[in-house]
Amino acid sequence: MNKISQKEEQELISFIKDWLKSHGYTQKDLANELNIKSSRTSEIAKKVKEFYKKGGVFNIVKNLIKIEQNWLKNILTKSQETNETHPYNQLDIDSLVNQIKKDSSK
Repeated sequence: MNKISQKEEQELISFIKDWLKSHGYTQKDLANELNIKSSRTSEIAKKVKEFYKKGGVFNIVKNLIKIEQNWLKNILTKSQETNETHPYNQLDIDSLVNQIKKDSSK
């Protein structure tokens, strides 16, 4: 593919920053997903240019979608984990109280 223009690069970086902000993530989170060592904008831009060379804007978007899906999957997984740790419900407490009453009446 051709090189990405300066204007397109700036627009993409601006979009990525807004995208991160809307999801509550940071450039560091994105850098981790992109497997790059630095979260600096210049390093992220370099990775975006690599994606562009390999398939244009479509390839950039495809990779961002994959990252977003990973984040959403992690959110769902964390949500399910908290739902699986059931606090004592009222019936458990009632049965415990009833058992204590039976034991104490003996």
